[in-house]
Amino acid sequence: MDAAESLLRAFGPVTESGVPWAAVLGNHDQESTMTREDLMSFISLMDYSVSQTYPSVEDLSGAGKEHILRDIDGFGNYDLTIYGSAGSHLANTSVLNLYFLDSGDREVTQGAQTYGWIKESQLQWVRGVSNRYQGQKQEQNHLEEAMPLFRPPSLAFFHIPIPEVRHLYYQKIIGHFHEAVACSSVNSGVLQTFVSMGDVKAVFMGHDHKNDFCGNLNGIWFCYGGGFGYHGYGRAGWPRRARVILAELGKGDTSWAGLERIKTWKRLDDHKLSKIDEQVLWEMQRAV
Repeated sequence: MDAAESLLRAFGPVTESGVPWAAVLGNHDQESTMTREDLMSFISLMDYSVSQTYPSVEDLSGAGKEHILRDIDGFGNYDLTIYGSAGSHLANTSVLNLYFLDSGDREVTQGAQTYGWIKESQLQWVRGVSNRYQGQKQEQNHLEEAMPLFRPPSLAFFHIPIPEVRHLYYQKIIGHFHEAVACSSVNSGVLQTFVSMGDVKAVFMGHDHKNDFCGNLNGIWFCYGGGFGYHGYGRAGWPRRARVILAELGKGDTSWAGLERIKTWKRLDDHKLSKIDEQVLWEMQRAV
Protein backbone atom coordinates (compact mmCIF):
# COMPACT_ATOMS: atom_id res chain seq x y z
CA MET A 1 0.00 0.00 0.00
CA ASP A 2 1.11 3.56 -0.71
CA ALA A 3 2.76 5.13 2.36
CA ALA A 4 0.58 8.24 2.33
CA GLU A 5 -2.58 6.16 2.18
CA SER A 6 -1.31 4.01 5.04
CA LEU A 7 -0.69 7.10 7.17
CA LEU A 8 -4.13 8.48 6.45
CA ARG A 9 -5.70 5.19 7.52
CA ALA A 10 -3.50 4.71 10.57
CA PHE A 11 -4.08 8.21 11.94
CA GLY A 12 -7.67 8.47 10.71
CA PRO A 13 -9.31 7.91 14.13
CA VAL A 14 -7.27 10.63 15.84
CA THR A 15 -7.70 13.18 13.05
CA GLU A 16 -11.44 12.53 13.09
CA SER A 17 -11.51 13.13 16.85
CA GLY A 18 -10.21 16.67 16.43
CA VAL A 19 -7.67 16.23 19.26
CA PRO A 20 -4.09 17.51 18.81
CA TRP A 21 -1.66 14.61 18.40
CA ALA A 22 2.02 13.89 17.85
CA ALA A 23 4.07 10.98 16.50
CA VAL A 24 7.61 9.68 16.08
CA LEU A 25 8.87 7.24 13.47
CA GLY A 26 9.57 3.55 14.02
CA ASN A 27 12.32 1.57 12.32
CA HIS A 28 10.24 0.12 9.43
CA ASP A 29 8.26 3.18 8.29
CA GLN A 30 10.57 4.09 5.38
CA GLU A 31 10.24 0.63 3.81
CA SER A 32 7.45 1.69 1.46
CA THR A 33 7.17 4.63 -0.94
CA MET A 34 8.40 7.57 1.21
CA THR A 35 11.67 8.51 2.90
CA ARG A 36 11.80 9.16 6.63
CA GLU A 37 11.98 12.91 5.99
CA ASP A 38 8.97 12.75 3.66
CA LEU A 39 7.04 10.68 6.20
CA MET A 40 7.55 13.18 9.02
CA SER A 41 6.77 16.08 6.72
CA PHE A 42 3.51 14.40 5.71
CA ILE A 43 2.63 13.61 9.34
CA SER A 44 3.32 17.21 10.37
CA LEU A 45 0.82 18.47 7.80
CA MET A 46 -2.04 16.15 8.77
CA ASP A 47 -5.13 17.54 10.48
CA TYR A 48 -4.58 18.44 14.15
CA SER A 49 -1.00 17.15 14.07
CA VAL A 50 1.51 19.05 16.22
CA SER A 51 4.39 16.89 15.00
CA GLN A 52 7.47 18.53 13.46
CA THR A 53 10.07 17.29 11.00
CA TYR A 54 12.82 19.48 12.46
CA PRO A 55 13.06 21.22 15.83
CA SER A 56 12.68 24.95 16.32
CA VAL A 57 15.41 26.69 18.32
CA GLU A 58 15.70 30.20 19.71
CA ASP A 59 17.66 32.68 17.62
CA LEU A 60 21.04 33.47 19.17
CA SER A 61 20.35 37.19 18.62
CA GLY A 62 18.15 37.13 21.73
CA ALA A 63 15.29 38.79 19.85
CA GLY A 64 12.87 36.04 20.82
CA LYS A 65 12.75 34.67 17.28
CA GLU A 66 13.08 31.00 16.37
CA HIS A 67 14.58 29.20 13.41
CA ILE A 68 14.40 25.64 12.12
CA LEU A 69 17.37 23.45 13.08
CA ARG A 70 18.21 21.21 10.13
CA ASP A 71 21.75 20.28 11.16
CA ILE A 72 20.61 17.41 13.37
CA ASP A 73 20.48 13.65 12.87
CA GLY A 74 17.11 12.09 12.08
CA PHE A 75 13.65 13.39 11.31
CA GLY A 76 11.01 14.06 13.94
CA ASN A 77 13.13 15.57 16.70
CA TYR A 78 11.01 18.23 18.40
CA ASP A 79 9.62 19.36 21.72
CA LEU A 80 6.14 20.37 22.77
CA THR A 81 5.34 22.71 25.65
CA ILE A 82 2.22 22.12 27.74
CA TYR A 83 1.17 25.35 29.41
CA GLY A 84 -0.83 25.83 32.59
CA SER A 85 -4.57 26.29 32.65
CA ALA A 86 -5.98 29.42 31.02
CA GLY A 87 -6.67 32.11 33.60
CA SER A 88 -4.23 30.65 36.14
CA HIS A 89 -0.87 32.12 37.17
CA LEU A 90 0.73 29.38 35.04
CA ALA A 91 -1.15 30.22 31.84
CA ASN A 92 2.05 31.40 30.13
CA THR A 93 4.38 28.96 31.86
CA SER A 94 5.31 25.42 30.87
CA VAL A 95 4.01 22.83 33.33
CA LEU A 96 5.09 19.80 31.25
CA ASN A 97 7.51 19.33 28.35
CA LEU A 98 7.42 16.54 25.80
CA TYR A 99 10.58 15.52 23.94
CA PHE A 100 10.31 13.51 20.71
CA LEU A 101 13.40 11.87 19.22
CA ASP A 102 14.10 9.85 16.08
CA SER A 103 15.92 6.64 17.07
CA GLY A 104 16.47 5.73 13.42
CA ASP A 105 16.20 2.35 11.71
CA ARG A 106 19.35 0.38 10.79
CA GLU A 107 23.02 1.36 10.95
CA VAL A 108 26.37 -0.23 10.21
CA THR A 109 29.11 0.24 12.79
CA GLN A 110 32.53 -1.42 12.76
CA GLY A 111 31.39 -3.53 9.82
CA ALA A 112 28.35 -4.97 11.60
CA GLN A 113 24.69 -4.10 11.16
CA THR A 114 22.75 -2.94 14.20
CA TYR A 115 19.64 -0.97 15.09
CA GLY A 116 19.73 2.81 15.01
CA TRP A 117 20.52 4.98 18.02
CA ILE A 118 20.03 8.54 19.17
CA LYS A 119 23.03 10.59 18.04
CA GLU A 120 25.09 13.24 19.83
CA SER A 121 23.56 16.06 17.76
CA GLN A 122 20.14 15.05 19.08
CA LEU A 123 21.38 14.87 22.67
CA GLN A 124 22.98 18.31 22.36
CA TRP A 125 19.68 19.69 21.11
CA VAL A 126 17.57 18.14 23.89
CA ARG A 127 20.04 19.34 26.53
CA GLY A 128 19.65 22.85 25.14
CA VAL A 129 15.86 22.66 25.32
CA SER A 130 16.01 21.40 28.90
CA ASN A 131 18.37 24.22 29.91
CA ARG A 132 15.98 26.74 28.42
CA TYR A 133 13.27 25.68 30.87
CA GLN A 134 15.46 25.51 33.96
CA GLY A 135 14.60 28.29 36.37
CA GLN A 136 11.78 29.70 34.24
CA LYS A 137 9.86 32.35 36.13
CA GLN A 138 6.16 32.15 36.75
CA GLU A 139 3.83 35.11 36.41
CA GLN A 140 4.41 37.35 39.41
CA ASN A 141 0.93 38.83 39.65
CA HIS A 142 -0.13 35.93 41.89
CA LEU A 143 2.67 36.04 44.41
CA GLU A 144 0.72 34.13 47.00
CA GLU A 145 0.52 31.11 44.71
CA ALA A 146 3.64 31.44 42.56
CA MET A 147 7.06 30.05 43.29
CA PRO A 148 10.00 32.25 42.22
CA LEU A 149 11.57 29.45 40.18
CA PHE A 150 9.83 26.57 38.51
CA ARG A 151 11.22 23.61 36.61
CA PRO A 152 8.61 21.56 34.78
CA PRO A 153 8.88 17.78 34.47
CA SER A 154 9.39 16.24 31.05
CA LEU A 155 8.51 13.04 29.21
CA ALA A 156 10.47 11.59 26.29
CA PHE A 157 9.25 9.49 23.37
CA PHE A 158 11.27 7.42 20.90
CA HIS A 159 10.95 4.01 19.26
CA ILE A 160 14.08 1.85 19.73
CA PRO A 161 14.97 1.19 23.39
CA ILE A 162 18.39 2.08 24.79
CA PRO A 163 20.80 -0.72 25.85
CA GLU A 164 20.28 -0.15 29.60
CA VAL A 165 16.67 -1.33 29.30
CA ARG A 166 18.08 -4.87 29.17
CA HIS A 167 19.11 -4.52 32.84
CA LEU A 168 15.44 -4.31 33.84
CA TYR A 169 15.14 -8.06 33.27
CA TYR A 170 16.81 -8.48 36.68
CA GLN A 171 14.87 -5.76 38.46
CA LYS A 172 11.34 -5.19 39.70
CA ILE A 173 9.06 -4.09 36.88
CA ILE A 174 5.36 -3.41 36.41
CA GLY A 175 4.11 -5.45 33.45
CA HIS A 176 5.66 -8.21 31.35
CA PHE A 177 9.14 -8.80 29.95
CA HIS A 178 8.30 -11.31 27.20
CA GLU A 179 11.10 -10.81 24.68
CA ALA A 180 14.72 -9.73 24.49
CA VAL A 181 15.38 -6.01 24.15
CA ALA A 182 16.24 -5.33 20.49
CA CYS A 183 18.47 -2.28 20.85
CA SER A 184 21.53 -0.88 19.15
CA SER A 185 25.01 -2.21 19.88
CA VAL A 186 26.00 1.45 20.33
CA ASN A 187 25.37 3.12 23.67
CA SER A 188 25.29 6.84 22.88
CA GLY A 189 24.71 8.02 26.44
CA VAL A 190 20.97 8.73 26.37
CA LEU A 191 20.41 7.61 29.97
CA GLN A 192 23.36 9.63 31.27
CA THR A 193 22.10 12.68 29.36
CA PHE A 194 18.58 12.40 30.77
CA VAL A 195 19.88 11.88 34.31
CA SER A 196 22.13 14.93 34.05
CA MET A 197 19.27 17.04 32.69
CA GLY A 198 17.15 16.20 35.71
CA ASP A 199 13.74 16.99 34.23
CA VAL A 200 12.95 13.74 32.37
CA LYS A 201 10.69 11.62 34.59
CA ALA A 202 9.63 8.91 32.12
CA VAL A 203 10.52 7.59 28.67
CA PHE A 204 8.11 5.76 26.35
CA MET A 205 9.32 3.24 23.75
CA GLY A 206 8.00 0.74 21.22
CA HIS A 207 9.84 -1.73 18.96
CA ASP A 208 9.58 -4.88 21.13
CA HIS A 209 5.89 -5.67 20.69
CA LYS A 210 5.65 -8.34 23.39
CA ASN A 211 7.06 -6.19 26.19
CA ASP A 212 4.63 -3.95 28.04
CA PHE A 213 6.47 -3.18 31.28
CA CYS A 214 7.66 -0.08 33.09
CA GLY A 215 10.95 -0.22 34.97
CA ASN A 216 13.06 2.39 36.70
CA LEU A 217 16.63 3.21 35.70
CA ASN A 218 18.47 5.82 37.79
CA GLY A 219 15.23 7.49 38.82
CA ILE A 220 13.67 7.56 35.34
CA TRP A 221 10.83 5.24 34.30
CA PHE A 222 11.23 3.44 30.96
CA CYS A 223 7.91 2.13 29.65
CA TYR A 224 6.91 0.04 26.65
CA GLY A 225 3.62 0.58 24.86
CA GLY A 226 2.95 -3.15 24.61
CA GLY A 227 2.07 -3.72 20.96
CA PHE A 228 -0.99 -1.78 19.84
CA GLY A 229 -1.75 -2.48 16.18
CA TYR A 230 -2.71 -5.70 14.39
CA HIS A 231 -0.35 -5.06 11.47
CA GLY A 232 2.73 -6.31 13.34
CA TYR A 233 3.69 -9.38 15.34
CA GLY A 234 2.27 -10.06 18.80
CA ARG A 235 1.93 -12.76 21.43
CA ALA A 236 -0.61 -15.55 20.92
CA GLY A 237 -3.49 -15.31 23.40
CA TRP A 238 -2.34 -11.89 24.58
CA PRO A 239 -4.77 -9.02 23.86
CA ARG A 240 -3.36 -6.04 22.00
CA ARG A 241 -2.93 -3.07 24.30
CA ALA A 242 -2.32 0.65 24.39
CA ARG A 243 -0.51 2.61 27.07
CA VAL A 244 -2.37 5.63 28.45
CA ILE A 245 -0.56 8.54 30.10
CA LEU A 246 -2.45 10.98 32.32
CA ALA A 247 -1.02 14.28 33.57
CA GLU A 248 -3.10 15.78 36.39
CA LEU A 249 -3.11 19.42 37.47
CA GLY A 250 -3.33 20.38 41.12
CA LYS A 251 -5.90 22.82 42.48
CA GLY A 252 -4.98 26.09 44.17
CA ASP A 253 -7.25 28.19 46.36
CA THR A 254 -8.58 30.23 43.46
CA SER A 255 -7.40 28.52 40.27
CA TRP A 256 -5.68 25.50 38.80
CA ALA A 257 -2.10 25.04 39.94
CA GLY A 258 0.87 23.26 38.37
CA LEU A 259 1.25 19.60 37.55
CA GLU A 260 0.32 17.37 40.48
CA ARG A 261 1.20 13.90 39.17
CA ILE A 262 1.73 11.76 36.07
CA LYS A 263 0.10 8.33 35.92
CA THR A 264 0.02 5.54 33.37
CA TRP A 265 -1.84 2.31 32.72
CA LYS A 266 -2.67 -0.01 29.82
CA ARG A 267 -6.02 -0.54 28.14
CA LEU A 268 -6.53 -3.98 26.61
CA ASP A 269 -8.43 -4.75 23.42
CA ASP A 270 -10.49 -7.46 25.10
CA HIS A 271 -14.25 -7.77 25.60
CA LYS A 272 -14.07 -5.59 28.72
CA LEU A 273 -11.50 -3.08 27.44
CA SER A 274 -9.71 -3.93 30.68
CA LYS A 275 -7.55 -1.38 32.49
CA ILE A 276 -4.41 -2.89 34.02
CA ASP A 277 -1.14 -1.97 35.79
CA GLU A 278 -2.01 1.57 36.87
CA GLN A 279 0.95 3.33 38.47
CA VAL A 280 2.23 6.79 39.39
CA LEU A 281 5.31 7.80 37.41
CA TRP A 282 5.89 11.16 39.07
CA GLU A 283 4.31 13.24 41.80
CA MET A 284 4.99 16.78 42.94
CA GLN A 285 6.91 16.79 46.21
CA ARG A 286 5.38 19.21 48.68
CA ALA A 287 7.60 21.25 50.96
CA VAL A 288 7.19 20.27 54.61
